[in-house]
Amino acid sequence: MRKHYDFAKMRGQKNPYIRMLKQPVTIRLDRETVTYFKSLAVKTGLPYQNLINLYLRDCASQQKELSMHWRSK
Repeated sequence: MRKHYDFAKMRGQKNPYIRMLKQPVTIRLDRETVTYFKSLAVKTGLPYQNLINLYLRDCASQQKELSMHWRSK
């Protein structure tokens, strides 16, 4: 292995797949939900946004469907 490498001639190249990796979205969550994921973030050492993404990805991969029944007044 060399002691010195010359990176001056090397051209930087942006990742061509960066746009395919994640899609930025705006989502409004209630405070209790954000607080819950932030507390999980402290326990796990992962950012809370990543935890939310992991949970939603798990729901999508297992094709979970929300089951809710609204009561009429």
